[in-house]
Amino acid sequence: MQYQDSGTLDSYPVINIHAHVFPPKILERAVESIGKFYDLSMHSDGSLETLTAENEKAGIACTVVFSTATAMLQVPSIHTFIAKIQQESNGRLIGFGTLHPDMSSKEIEAEVANIQALGLHGIKLHPDFQHIPADSDAVFRMAHAASGKLPILIHAGDYRHSFSHPEQIRKLALAFPDLTLIAAHFGGWSEWHKAPDALAGLPNVYVDTSSTLGFISPEKASELIGRYGADHVLFGTDYPMWSAEEELSRMRRLPLSAEDRRKILYSNACALLSLSSFSSVT
Repeated sequence: MQYQDSGTLDSYPVINIHAHVFPPKILERAVESIGKFYDLSMHSDGSLETLTAENEKAGIACTVVFSTATAMLQVPSIHTFIAKIQQESNGRLIGFGTLHPDMSSKEIEAEVANIQALGLHGIKLHPDFQHIPADSDAVFRMAHAASGKLPILIHAGDYRHSFSHPEQIRKLALAFPDLTLIAAHFGGWSEWHKAPDALAGLPNVYVDTSSTLGFISPEKASELIGRYGADHVLFGTDYPMWSAEEELSRMRRLPLSAEDRRKILYSNACALLSLSSFSSVT
């Protein structure tokens, strides 16, 4: 995919690395499930139409979209849906595929090849939703198949469970140095106090800002960015949980240099996803 930079409010396009979308037949149930899991009211209905409207209002040029398979039989339909909306988006959406821990090694290898053939750009895993530890043999099989081929964006952190603690993400990253990992929520949702100790400085680990900026102070967010290095931080909204406009406003209010803000909002994602150039679509 090639784009030409035509500028935005920040005089460069903004890329959102983290948004959930769902096939229409499971949309309402999926959004309700997320809300119950985190005991939170969802900001929006989770529809593709609302995502598109929010992106336009906030000035977000492109969004990485995905849906996590909580049952193995969901994988093919999710990939059909994500590939279709990516193709029809005129560059506004970049799709990630998914895998499920019940898949055999052979099935995983075949599905990684299918994800690539569909033109999708990565893989999304959610150990807490999928009930599989990030440092388990099942996730290691997925990591082996994706290593050197596709990045994995993995949910990270939840003090209530033992599936995706930062230390478990660290084990995964160290076991597969050729695998690019994006550890969501600054590497540890609700575990921001310890996530950098486990993940900062690992060359194959990036973190995203999703579901964090509304929970911690700007000073703490700036501290986390400093620990990881701005080169390894990506902007994300965690749609449909939060307002894209507010998340972007929070990001812009952080006391960062213009160069570091550009990296987080644009150039890191552009490089990671191998986008040679990019354009805001109007």
